[in-house]
Amino acid sequence: MNDLALFLSTLFLLAWLAAPAALLTLAGFSAWTRNPLKLNHCWRLAEKLLVFSMGTTLLISAVLLFDLQSGSSNSSLAVPGRWFGLFPTGVAAWMAVMVGFVGWVILRFSERYLRGDPGRERFLPWFLLTIACVLILVMTNNLLVLAGAWVGVSISLHNLLTLYPERPQARMAAVQKFIVSRAGDALVVAGVVLLYIHHGTFYLPDMIQAQSAAPSSSLPLTLASVALALAAILKCAQIPFHGWLLRVMEAPTPVSALLHAGVINLGGFLWLRLFPVFEGFTAGHLILLTIGGLTAVIAVLTMMTQYSVKHALAWSTCAQMGFMLFEIGMGAYTLALLHLLAHSLYKAHSFLASGRTVKASAVGIFAQQRSSSGLLWALLTGGIAALILLQAPGLVESNLVFGALLVLAVSSAVIAVPAGATIASKTRIALLALLLVPAYGVLHALVGPAVPVHTNFDTPLVAYAIALALMITLVTVSGLILHGGRNRFTSNLWRHFSKGLYLELMLDRITHRLASEALNAPGMLKRIPHHPFTMEKRS
Repeated sequence: MNDLALFLSTLFLLAWLAAPAALLTLAGFSAWTRNPLKLNHCWRLAEKLLVFSMGTTLLISAVLLFDLQSGSSNSSLAVPGRWFGLFPTGVAAWMAVMVGFVGWVILRFSERYLRGDPGRERFLPWFLLTIACVLILVMTNNLLVLAGAWVGVSISLHNLLTLYPERPQARMAAVQKFIVSRAGDALVVAGVVLLYIHHGTFYLPDMIQAQSAAPSSSLPLTLASVALALAAILKCAQIPFHGWLLRVMEAPTPVSALLHAGVINLGGFLWLRLFPVFEGFTAGHLILLTIGGLTAVIAVLTMMTQYSVKHALAWSTCAQMGFMLFEIGMGAYTLALLHLLAHSLYKAHSFLASGRTVKASAVGIFAQQRSSSGLLWALLTGGIAALILLQAPGLVESNLVFGALLVLAVSSAVIAVPAGATIASKTRIALLALLLVPAYGVLHALVGPAVPVHTNFDTPLVAYAIALALMITLVTVSGLILHGGRNRFTSNLWRHFSKGLYLELMLDRITHRLASEALNAPGMLKRIPHHPFTMEKRS
């Protein structure tokens, strides 16, 4: 590496690190000052810092692309990255850009949404602290710092969830999440310690290099995979630990957008960052595959039976996180990264535009969908997508499970076409749905180079069996719910799935009891059964 390249790399990394450092400083100042004029300046400066963060990440991405095109085995960012405790990789760059962009959008929305609100002054410092901790978690090369940033995200988010401390429902839900988060924090710390026992270092690049040079496995490494898988399940609100996600909707819209579009994705990012330190398919992968897949199936079916926008969005997040962890368990790391990025953008928009969604849903322009019509269009479009994948299996890495997922995505985009739509409109929607197939191929080629090589990953037959069983269950039960008529059996299915099969009740009772004791209000509130957003005073 010549002196000019080293100088530029050092300069770019310093600028990259300056963004979270400045956000932390601004968070402290905005919490300290009580001057309204200075607070308004803090909001504007925060927006500029997030734009600066995106710009510096793009510079880092340009250097990474240059190194990739030049065929250099060692990145020019590696040496200065070690000086500053940074690990600039493709995954980190994609994630940092997404964090900066989503944070910038939510901040701009919040500035108007919270104008005149008494919680506005408390929102900004905790929001900036959350974003800064996420950026540090994404950038660092030290697992101790990563674990510390993970804990920092949980604590700062807790203060956002209790933005209105006078609301007992919000306090109760936040404390329930706090209990689950502390268990997740303990699992992350345990996983980091176990990785240190196996690799003898806390530096992630050294772990990856050692595992790449001489793949190895041990009991501590296996236990680390289990601990980190359970931490991801807790962070991503997977069944049966999903109850807290259904309770925290009491928080204001910007906080919900930050949680569902950003923080909840960290379980997936943790594995996208750390999977190279493991040897192939581990016990942790099996846990992610099974729990994530089961959660995705149940959450999708539950979401289909919801009438409330809040309920549907919460279950949608639960399902999408399940699919992402399922993909990681199957070794589809590129697909999981694409899923993470797309979900963040989609869910941020869904929450910030939820008011318009409620208003539009009340219009009732179209007639009720005829089951046979929607099903016919879905089968036809899905069949065409399957034929395309048979001719170009490389689009889904020649994997039957991934191909089936893409076909399901195409079919589900068409099945809800309203009966009032014309044939021309239905055809256009079907063609747009079919464009998902080549679009996925293009996005896979774009994001793929950012994901570390994982050619040694061999998915066992038991994983394929579990995956196919889950997908068959999803298709069969969803077909019964949507197109099975209204007989006794399907009515029972609808009723039980509308309550999420009651799978959150046991853990919810435990966390509710602990939260009541923590708030010193054991008799203050009780939750009305199966109405997670409704609380009432005990008589």
